[in-house]
Parts: sequence; C-alpha cells; structure tokens
Amino acid sequence: MENRIKKVVVVGGGTAGWMSAALLRKVLGAQMAIELVESDAIGIIGVGEATIPPIQNVNNVLGLDEAEFLRETRATIKLAIRFENWRVPGESYYHTFGAPGRSQAFCQFHHYWNRARQSGYQSNLWEYDLNYLCAEAGKFARMQVKDPIWEMPYAYHFDSGLYGAYLRKYSEQHGVIRTEGLIEQVGIHPESGHVETLTLKNGRRVNGDFFIDCSGMRGLLIQQHLGTGYEDWIHWLPCDRAMAVPSQRFEKTLPFTRSIAHTAGWQWRIPLQHRNGNGLVYSSNHYSDDEAASILLSNLDSEALGEPKIIPFRTGRARKQWNRNVVAVGLSSGFLEPLESTSIYLIQSAIVRLLHLFPHAGVTPELVAEYNRQSQTEYELIRDFIILHYHVNERDDSQFWRDLRNMDIPDRLSQRLQLFRANGGLFQDQLDIFKDSSWLQVMLGQGIVPRDYHPLADNLTDVQLRESLEKIKKIKREPLPQMPEHDQFLEMYCRVKAG
Repeated sequence: MENRIKKVVVVGGGTAGWMSAALLRKVLGAQMAIELVESDAIGIIGVGEATIPPIQNVNNVLGLDEAEFLRETRATIKLAIRFENWRVPGESYYHTFGAPGRSQAFCQFHHYWNRARQSGYQSNLWEYDLNYLCAEAGKFARMQVKDPIWEMPYAYHFDSGLYGAYLRKYSEQHGVIRTEGLIEQVGIHPESGHVETLTLKNGRRVNGDFFIDCSGMRGLLIQQHLGTGYEDWIHWLPCDRAMAVPSQRFEKTLPFTRSIAHTAGWQWRIPLQHRNGNGLVYSSNHYSDDEAASILLSNLDSEALGEPKIIPFRTGRARKQWNRNVVAVGLSSGFLEPLESTSIYLIQSAIVRLLHLFPHAGVTPELVAEYNRQSQTEYELIRDFIILHYHVNERDDSQFWRDLRNMDIPDRLSQRLQLFRANGGLFQDQLDIFKDSSWLQVMLGQGIVPRDYHPLADNLTDVQLRESLEKIKKIKREPLPQMPEHDQFLEMYCRVKAG
C-alpha cells in the first residue's frame, strides 16, 4: 500500500490544532506519526469559551480527569444559555441542555403541556426542567441517577487559551512532535495536487502524507493553496464582527451563559473562575466599531481588564472541508457566530468524523465525498438553528430586527417552523447536534406556540393531566435542597480531587 498514510501534519495550534493532535494520537496510536507546526508569532482568536455537552466525550476519550481539567482551564459549569431581549426587549428565556418533563414513546412531553395550556391550566414549560431550576437557583451537583427524569446534562465555560495549553501538554506527553516556525512555502505535487511539504522561514522542511489545516480564518492550506472557495451566509446572518474584552469575575459565578440582544447584534457574558468573558457580535452596517465598543463597555457587570479586541468574520463555510489530502478544522473550515457555543464542538466533530472515515490505503473520492456531505449538512443544521433565533422575533425597535423577521429563510428551517406551528411536531435529524428539546425551547421562547397537539395527549382527563403535571413538577424539584451552590461545588470538587 504505497499510498498508505504514515504521517499527519497539523498546521496551527490553539484549541483546533491541539484537540486534533490529541485525538489523532489517542485513537490512531503509535502507528501514525503526528507533527504540529505552529508559531508563537501568530495569535490565537479564542472566541469559544462556552461549550456544549459533547465536549465531555473528548475529555473522556482522552482520559482527562474532570477536576484537574476544571482547575487547569479555570472552568465553570454551564447548564444553559439565557437569551435576553431576543423576542422583545425586556423578556428572557432559557435554552438548557436538559429536557422538560417526561416524554412517552410516541408523544413528547410538550404535547401534554400544550393540551393542558389550551384547557386553561397555565404553567411555565421550564418549571419541568431540572437544568433550568438549577440555573435559576445557582446550584449544581454531578447527578448519577437511574431515573432519566433527573438527568442533568452539562458543559463548561473555560479559558480557551488555557484549554489549548492543556491539550498541548497532553499531546506532547503522548508523542506528538511540536515544531515552532512560520510557514513560508507549501509544496504541492504537480499531478495529484496534494500537499507534500511545508517549508518554514528558518529553512526547515516538514513532510507529510496528510494535513489538518488549523490555521484559522486565513485557511493557509484549504483556501490560499488549494483554492477551495467559500460559501457566504451573510444574507441570513448579517453580523460580521465581534468585539471581546475580559472583565473581573463576579462574587457569585452563574452556571449559565448570558446572551443579550441589542439593536443590531448581541452580547455574551461567560463566567470563569478567574474572570468573565464578554463580547459583542454585531453588524458593521449598523454599528461603527466605536459604537460597538461603547455598547459593550457600558453593559459590563464588572470592571474591564483590557481594551476590546475586534475580530472580523464572514459567516459561512468552506465549499469542501476535505480537499485532496487536506481537512480543514476549526475556523479554516468556516465560521458560525458563537450564539449557541458551537465553535469548539465543530472542531471536535470534524476530527471525530475524520477518524471514522480515516483513509487507510490513501485518500479516495468516496471517503472525501462522504466526509464533505456530512460536514455540509451539519454546518447547515447549526446555521438554521442560529437563524431561528434572529428570524422569529417581534422586535420593532430597529431596521436590523425588522429585516431579519421579513427575510427569506432556508427551506429546511421553513418546513420545521411550519410543522411546529401546526401541531408541535419535532423530528430529530441524524446529523443535528441540537435535540428536539433545544428546538422546542427556542421556538417557544421566541413566541411560537403550536396550534394543536398529538392525539395521545387526549388519553388523560383534564384532572388526570393536571395531577400528572403537578407530580412531575414536584419530582423535578426534589434534588434541589441537597445541592450545593455552584461556587461551593467547584471549590469542593476541585479541592477534594486535588487532595
């Protein structure tokens, strides 16, 4: 097998590069040489400080100790995102990682809730969600339960720079070679068009059989040398800049991310153990950079620890995330604003997909096509979920929101909305990272209430239905009195494990 891949070269460090290197080393083992080329002269963007629950799969595969990880990355627990001012100013709702109530085999819980609502029984859907209850109470405990009604999925807020450094230490301890240097030339095979060599500024040559492009938005290999092309989605998602600034930590650390809508964008607030992450995602057609800085700095809950940093971006994706013998991972593969904390997940997903489809005897068209098919669908599903937040709004305080409400949307999203509006129907797409409960919470939170419900919800009388709902609400609250405050959990868990 003369085309067999014996060496993988990762171009670029940061979370994308070092997560790629760590997973490749762990899964492929010593049979594959892995070298990572990066330069300390190139900065790391590090937008993604909030994550979603699949990050735990990466940490588990790598065998990372959770308490050590929390200490090393100054992490906190994330149970949800609280969306403020998205439907209308002054209103908020949660998108949690949990699911409300208890669903039946052919009838999800929200159908029972909707039927009760239509019969005059008023209750908040989120009162049946343990993640929501804990987020509101500021509490957390690791739940190991037999009854899924008490399952409480969670993720993390962490310092992405520290996480990258943590993964680098892991990777180097497990045999990944790090080479420092700026890449000046890329050698392309004249017949196959495959990347063969990287020549560094100091003259050193790095050879490889397969390359992972983690060079960020510049896409050194995937765009600059392979000319893959880019699919722009700014007509659906008009924000094109972010401004980030850290601030002092709060006395009390919230176990959720805050997403606060403004007249032409939105602001994030992410609590860490040592500071808060803050940023504003905005449209440069509506805000100047000075206006954005004023909005961001005047809406901090604690004192800024530096000057705001501007990050221009173009929402969209590389037309092929695998081109020839190069796979783009992280920002080189595309950009979706961090509204639903998917940046780091897309790094993870790209590498896991590659490991499933890793070429044994060399790159084949079949592997490349399947990888790109799955990547495109996954990106589009996340894109549609983000568009949902913007499109389904009732704000009338700026042209930005009016335009988004009246724009044409992708067909798949339109069909989802029509089905949910009609009878609350939700169906999981295999490649959709967001489960039915996520779509449910955002659609209800944005003001969409189904006109009808599933007929199985009529199997209970009104009295039986209300008694059932009250019982579930009570059961959901049972763990709360025994739970510590979020900060107490972090202090106890990290200290005990350290000892």
